[in-house]
Amino acid sequence: MQLQRTFAAAVAGVLCTALLMPSATHAQRRKKDEKTPAAASPAKDTTARPTGPQRPSGPPKPQPKKFTEVINANAVADSGLFNIYKQEDRFFAEIPDALLGRDILVVSRLSKSAAGLRSQMMGFAGDQINESVIRFEKGPNHRIFLKNISFSERSKDSTQPMFVAVMNSNVQPIVASFDVKAYSKSGKGSVVDLTDYINSDNDVLFFDNSVKSALKLGAPQGDKSYIDDVRAYPENLEIKTVKTYTKQGSSPMPGMPPMGGGFATVELNSSLVLLPAVPMEPRYFDPRVGFFATGLTDYDADPQGVKRLSMITRWRLEPKAEDMEKFRRGELVEPKKPIIFYIDPATPEKWRKYLIMGVNDWQAAFEQAGFKNAISARMAPTRAEDSTWSLEDARYSAIVYKPSDVPNASGPHVHDPRSGEILESHINWYHNVMSLLRNWYMIQAAPNDERARKMEFDDQLMGELIRFVSSHEVGHTLGLRHNFGSSSTYPVEKLRDKNWVKEHGHAASIMDYARFNYVAQPGDGISGADLYPRINYYDKWAIEWGYKAIPGTNADTEKATLNKWVINRLQDKRYWFGTEMNPDDPRSQNEDLGDNAMKASEYGIKNLQRILPNLMAWTRTENEGYSNLGTMYQELLGQFGRYNGHVAKNIAGIYETPKTVEQSGVVYEPVAKATQQEALKFLQAQLFTTPNWLLDKEILARVGGNAPTLILSQQERVLARLLSTNTFVKLLNNEAVNPAAYKAIDYATDLKKGIFSEIYTGKSVDIYRRNLQKSYIAQLSKLVKEPEASQNPMMGRSPNPMTSDAASIARAQLTALRGEVRTAAAGAPDAMTRFHLQDLAERIGQALNPKS
Repeated sequence: MQLQRTFAAAVAGVLCTALLMPSATHAQRRKKDEKTPAAASPAKDTTARPTGPQRPSGPPKPQPKKFTEVINANAVADSGLFNIYKQEDRFFAEIPDALLGRDILVVSRLSKSAAGLRSQMMGFAGDQINESVIRFEKGPNHRIFLKNISFSERSKDSTQPMFVAVMNSNVQPIVASFDVKAYSKSGKGSVVDLTDYINSDNDVLFFDNSVKSALKLGAPQGDKSYIDDVRAYPENLEIKTVKTYTKQGSSPMPGMPPMGGGFATVELNSSLVLLPAVPMEPRYFDPRVGFFATGLTDYDADPQGVKRLSMITRWRLEPKAEDMEKFRRGELVEPKKPIIFYIDPATPEKWRKYLIMGVNDWQAAFEQAGFKNAISARMAPTRAEDSTWSLEDARYSAIVYKPSDVPNASGPHVHDPRSGEILESHINWYHNVMSLLRNWYMIQAAPNDERARKMEFDDQLMGELIRFVSSHEVGHTLGLRHNFGSSSTYPVEKLRDKNWVKEHGHAASIMDYARFNYVAQPGDGISGADLYPRINYYDKWAIEWGYKAIPGTNADTEKATLNKWVINRLQDKRYWFGTEMNPDDPRSQNEDLGDNAMKASEYGIKNLQRILPNLMAWTRTENEGYSNLGTMYQELLGQFGRYNGHVAKNIAGIYETPKTVEQSGVVYEPVAKATQQEALKFLQAQLFTTPNWLLDKEILARVGGNAPTLILSQQERVLARLLSTNTFVKLLNNEAVNPAAYKAIDYATDLKKGIFSEIYTGKSVDIYRRNLQKSYIAQLSKLVKEPEASQNPMMGRSPNPMTSDAASIARAQLTALRGEVRTAAAGAPDAMTRFHLQDLAERIGQALNPKS
């Protein structure tokens, strides 16, 4: 449920990453027990010298010896990408000349993690800890250089001066140097000793610095670390090490020294995977279809400038040469290499079939793209079935089970940065995701599914929920981003129509966070699978757009065809993609349903009001306390907050609909005035008018909690958005060009009248409303002073209200309100109301005149 980003960004964040697609069989590598002594090779000795410039550099280096002087008859040989020779405690690699200059992907993972090595969702066995691309190149003085390669800029035409200029400004760093100990017997390779480099603490094979920092790992301990094994395969090299690091302690409280240091010992696996000599033909990113992307700056694409090229990430699915005519005729064909996911043997047996079904459910989407049997899942082979298979081997994709209390799952993937080709994925399946599923389903679906009215779901129900999450995460590994706009394409009232929902589902995409159908009401007859998300219209279309081959084209020439596909599809709004990254478009929100947040949230609240009186019974567990009740009560409060948040985003909202010039209509469009007023009316009625129904005395008496604080926390989150500088600036910008816009002054007045309704009617102000009104004054007062510098430089600074009319409107509202509360205080119906109003007048005065 996370986004795919660059590796460093993924460590810092969120939102969803793959490596090498395995071959259909395991026969490409011989069994590991078939060890061959080095001397068994009949190749002829040679002392061939490398070609290329031989400039002197530093002190003289020892000359390479004969092969047999370096690799003796007792060495254990392992042939593959590089021939590996283990001689006593040293590991030598024979690097073929043919692989010099080739791009090699390095993926490093935790094979076994240290006890207590945790940082949020990081630090578990199977976690990826680094990713990079390297090249081995010949250097002077009989050396092999290791370079760390980046792909941020390019110029493809080597005949043009621009190519030379780009290359001169993009020299790749040399991160290691190896003396050539000997040249191969054939004269076509170099033997180097990898031992010291593998034993070192380098950031190519092992921890990315950001991961190391997050896990609080310090200096490596050489005397407590060792190389476990180096194994060669035809397309990859697997290096397994055991490393011990100092472990930095954590501070129990801010300002206190760290405690609990010591050592952390981990087992690491580094996969070196040969990338294709010819990268896959890329497909360029289109913001109207939600794919993850990788990019670079191209100096050839724009003859009068530079252009940033973005390529979607996708697996290399290609028709077999003999099936191309069938494919052209529209017949389904099998791809050259299908996508295969293996289920971690550690996965509890009763959940395996549901994870497999979650993968296989994508078959229908690939059929729409022209492929049959394109994707499948199976159990990982046992050691008896295939002794060479390993979960850490970068050739294999897997769903990795993690015995963790993290209530989540994620679907990352690793791709070729040159083309976007997805090579492998390890879906992270955390055990405690089941508690998350239970909580969601009870709070959103219990009124319509009696199976959800207890703390421990039956295996059948939990398995069905696991299947849906599995499908969602697999979608990420196929390259798909979240489509938070999908649910907004369905009319709210249709979500209560049993037959309509059975045919269309309650959202057009499983890649949305449209968890369960909370709009459905008891009596609508909607239950079971019709409450769950499913792979739907948009998902199948996105796979078709991303994976369907267009024979006879390349990335540049296929753009026109792809654009026509999108334009034609978008005539049906079910195929619309709404990015998860837009803070202003109310159609693109997580956890929401339907095309009208006010209507959908009203139905959702009705269901919450049905659930709350039953929580004590539904969460009762014999011989236990009330922790379950407390958990589910907080879940209910959180769901109520989501409904109000969905509504609030409509105020000052801006629709964003990316288009090409061939499409009619605008890209940016403010939310209509009537819709914004409808949203404010909802919030006044459901949130700012005290939602007393949330305050179940029996529950609060068992789980604790301060009722006024509980209500205020719900109100303050929304109030902060409604009275933010951003909200006022967007309203002001809209009214500057649109006479029919919801004017900022009118909006501010409407909000104030609702929150301070008592001062106009002469009624008492109870404690809940007093807290709300104080919070309103505090929020509005922020708009009449310079904002404080951001404490987090990564978040940037909020807009300065003093540079816009936001401050002017806030000052006018505060000035008018001060006079109104003074007048109301004089005729207050009780002492507490009078004291409160007098206090508000004083607070407003301090905000308007802080120096006085």
